[in-house]
Amino acid sequence: MALSTPAQPELPVDADSTSLRAILRHQASTVTVVTAPGTPPVGFTATSFTSVSLEPPIVSFCLNLASSSWPTVSRSRHVAVHLLAHGQRELARTFATSGVDRFAGPTQWRPGPQGVPILDGVLAWLLCRVVDRVTVGDHAIVLAEPELLRHADVGTPLLYHRGGYAGLDPPADRAGVA
Repeated sequence: MALSTPAQPELPVDADSTSLRAILRHQASTVTVVTAPGTPPVGFTATSFTSVSLEPPIVSFCLNLASSSWPTVSRSRHVAVHLLAHGQRELARTFATSGVDRFAGPTQWRPGPQGVPILDGVLAWLLCRVVDRVTVGDHAIVLAEPELLRHADVGTPLLYHRGGYAGLDPPADRAGVA
């Protein structure tokens, strides 16, 4: 019987933008689309959405300052964050693509409260009041307080992992589980 030798640990490398990007590809992130009112409305795909606080309720997302959506988001009082469902890869790609009308068909949406575009068929959405914007490097961290929300009772989230979209296996039927 041959004995295996333990794998040698990899040597650390400088934490530059390339190596950081490579490491962060290992983190699975929920895929969201953030929308803001405007003429025309704006929206973008974000994987940086997270909860910041429950008391008071505050969420955040990040946006590149060079993004075409930033000028509108920088002035918006309200935004909507949409959590995409596993089957919404094309919607995520549409809102991640520059130079297209993201709100044209086949995207289905309607004007929501405060004039914020609300996407149809998503796993959940939160209408949020922007409470602060913090510039850090080439991005802004947008802090927002959810005012209204809606969620579906079924479905699993769309995830972004290792440069592609992925999903979760549906939860097993828990009936009869002690």
